[in-house]
Amino acid sequence: MNKIEALKAERDGLDVTEDLVRFAREGWRTIADDDKERLKWVGVFHRKPTPGHFMMRIRMPNGIVTTAQARLLGEITKATGRNIADVTTRQQMQLRWITIEGVPDVIARLEGAGLSSLQTGMDNIRGIVGCPATGLTPRELFDTMPIAVAFQRIFLGNKEFTNLPRKFNVTITGCIDHCTGGETQDISMTPALAARDGVEIAGLNVAVGGKQGSGGPRFATALDAFVTADEAAEVCAAIALIFRDHGPREARSKARLAFLVEEWGGPRFRKELEARLGRALPPAGRDARGAAVTDHVGIFRQREPGLNYVGLKTPVGRVTGDQLLELARLADHYGRGELRFTPSQNVLIPHVPDALVGELTQEPLLHALPYNPSEIQRGLVSCTGTDFCNLALIDTKTRAMALAKELEVRFGTTRPIAVRWSGCPASCANHHTADIGLQGCKVKLNGKIVDGVHVFVGGRGGADPRPGVRILEDLPCDELPEVLERLVRFFPRAERTADAGRTPEVEP
Repeated sequence: MNKIEALKAERDGLDVTEDLVRFAREGWRTIADDDKERLKWVGVFHRKPTPGHFMMRIRMPNGIVTTAQARLLGEITKATGRNIADVTTRQQMQLRWITIEGVPDVIARLEGAGLSSLQTGMDNIRGIVGCPATGLTPRELFDTMPIAVAFQRIFLGNKEFTNLPRKFNVTITGCIDHCTGGETQDISMTPALAARDGVEIAGLNVAVGGKQGSGGPRFATALDAFVTADEAAEVCAAIALIFRDHGPREARSKARLAFLVEEWGGPRFRKELEARLGRALPPAGRDARGAAVTDHVGIFRQREPGLNYVGLKTPVGRVTGDQLLELARLADHYGRGELRFTPSQNVLIPHVPDALVGELTQEPLLHALPYNPSEIQRGLVSCTGTDFCNLALIDTKTRAMALAKELEVRFGTTRPIAVRWSGCPASCANHHTADIGLQGCKVKLNGKIVDGVHVFVGGRGGADPRPGVRILEDLPCDELPEVLERLVRFFPRAERTADAGRTPEVEP
């Protein structure tokens, strides 16, 4: 039994909630190592690069928050004195520089605002990813937000789901364009059409066992199963419980659902799922996804006439408390009091009337968070890096921004290029499915240890996913501009599809 399984056997992770007041009273140095791990069950993470301070990860299904919630996150971010927060590739917010003394108050304020940090770390069902424009975009089969809410209601705070063998990632999307990275999730539900009683209905095809870290990427295995929106939350819960009861637990690096699916194969997994549900599942429907890719950055028509959502690029996902407060103000003034964060670390302001789009684009914040970034900037994604992460080997965010600016100077206008930086093999930035994926490493150069990367090219997600091919190893980061300049010149000039790189549909 590995040490994490041992501490779970001793005590459920959620039970650490009972100790939060004591930890706050006695201080962070008194917290035992096992309890530091258990704190992750309530979304509180001690970080070695910032001793004495904690990160808190906030759960937001589909990345959707009200402006009141965004304002609270901004206020907490400013109150820490460091004024830094990060948007993640799971559409969540990571608050930095929280002290253990302040954790009980922060949790109470979050709960009062309808937010939660519960089960955002360790062996739990993590934040549910979905199309950030769900319910808005005309390019979707149906709105999947109610499914995400229903599924979260099943497992959040429920100890039936708090002892999984490892973390568990879920994507549920009705968007016909690729925007969520579902192919590398433990559960991927994607839009499909199927005949039922002679009528074609909209629903979801189910695939399981995708991952990125723990030995490299594996794309989810299709189960040849179709579910309706009303069934989807129940099916997700059943799959998670199969993982709980049958998933491997010996070695942490081999404890993902992907390894159980590899052992069983899709047909056996489907049979087990049907047995748990107590009914047969119909075969997969017709895949409704196209080949288009979208990041939702720009200005786009909503389904409702006269309204638009405006997607803003948040460079490498880092925001300040002041920016969160200003985003809330803009969403109140120009929209309907709502913001949406995306899997590519960006943010949408929805429900902007035609008459106000031009005025919004002139707001000062849109210089820092542009709706029309360069083609290099718009595809930029970065994990946390050594600023805050125990696992990262290099500083990703600072290097990512510096490289993007350098490539902008060298290229000017180019085709849209997704460059994603992961500071370690865990692939939090999804570098395996990028045009250019960079995985951090350490390199010995002239007798000194310096930051370096392994370089992957040609990755993509969507209906026809393909992992990137590693073409360079142990490349010092300082050599990246020269190397990538030569490399990008050989990239085919792809057609712009879906939202990616489109000019605004509503001219300011």
